[in-house]
Amino acid sequence: MLGLIRPDSWNFPLFLHVLGAMVLVGAVAATVVTAGRGPLLRGVAFRTTVFLVLPSWLLMRVAGQWIESKENLDDPAWVGVGFIVGDAGLIVLLVTTGLAWWAYRHPERGWPGRAVTGLASLYLVALLVAMWAMTAKPD
Repeated sequence: MLGLIRPDSWNFPLFLHVLGAMVLVGAVAATVVTAGRGPLLRGVAFRTTVFLVLPSWLLMRVAGQWIESKENLDDPAWVGVGFIVGDAGLIVLLVTTGLAWWAYRHPERGWPGRAVTGLASLYLVALLVAMWAMTAKPD
């Protein structure tokens, strides 16, 4: 119901935020699927983190801050969940990217690929929790 009374000037930053979040979830899921596989797919996982995950995280985070500044909310819990997952997620994503690079450069070692799969899976679950919080708005 509140979506019906939202000003039109909020539509573009909200669209960018949702677009960034959707691409981020898909790219992290692709990283989970490809990171623990053979050397060729480890390269795909590394490129996915560099060219899709990190830029989509940036779009999601910047557009999320933009729409939050327009809405003048009183810091509801669902916004806090989004900020925690977004901000802490950057650290996880940077470590994941570094490990994906390590797995790509040293294909004879299996642990970096498994570590990328584990970290990306953990972050994917966190993203899904944040997505639930943003859509359900439990307060």
